[in-house]
Amino acid sequence: MKNRLVHPAPRQRENKSRRTLRQAVLLLAGALLLSTSAIGQNFPDAEQVLANVRLRQSQQQIDLQGQLRQDTLVVPFRLFQDGPVIRYIFSNPDETLQLRIAANDSRLDEITRGGLKKISGTRLDEPVRGTAISYEDLALKFLYWPNPRVVGADFIRTRNCWKMQLQPSANDSQYGSVLLWVDKDSGALMRMEAYDRAGKLVKRFEVVSAQKIEGRWFLKQMRVEALDPQTNRVKARTYLEIKS
Repeated sequence: MKNRLVHPAPRQRENKSRRTLRQAVLLLAGALLLSTSAIGQNFPDAEQVLANVRLRQSQQQIDLQGQLRQDTLVVPFRLFQDGPVIRYIFSNPDETLQLRIAANDSRLDEITRGGLKKISGTRLDEPVRGTAISYEDLALKFLYWPNPRVVGADFIRTRNCWKMQLQPSANDSQYGSVLLWVDKDSGALMRMEAYDRAGKLVKRFEVVSAQKIEGRWFLKQMRVEALDPQTNRVKARTYLEIKS
């Protein structure tokens, strides 16, 4: 018997045509998605973003009362800033910390009767007044770490932010890396997550609320959480609060 060519039935041809069209649509959608993703990668220069943050941080003129609050512990302080110089003035016992924000570095000192005493080395790792905040955190050293990268964009409490990844040089920090969320419009620091050298989350800062004082926006409350890197559970929670 001679072989005969078997032509597909009209319904089979129609189904095949639909499958082909569907595959083409999916390929086109995938190409558009990749194109949109590529456009989204047009991030700003990370060095410039951090330079703007440092500039904004160094331009304020304030004299306010604040407190650190952790469980039953309440530590009042006075916050005084004159441009690039910020002072945290504690009492009982007396302690005055001075932070100077410069273009290329920051310096945290303790003001003593003998003058300025730089806080450095292992003391930077120590907690401030028994809270979840360390002296290194107050020193804002992460704003000067080399080779920062903008890795995305995100919304933090309705604010549109750049998400940045920062890493210290060698062993200059108790942290191995930091993720930082910077408000696109104001340059304000909205959230920070600090990781140890094994990549485990150990500290988290987040602005909870802000307030308007004399026509300008200032921090009202920031939550600082220290986490156990093994369980990811919060082991200490401190609130930094500024009164209007």
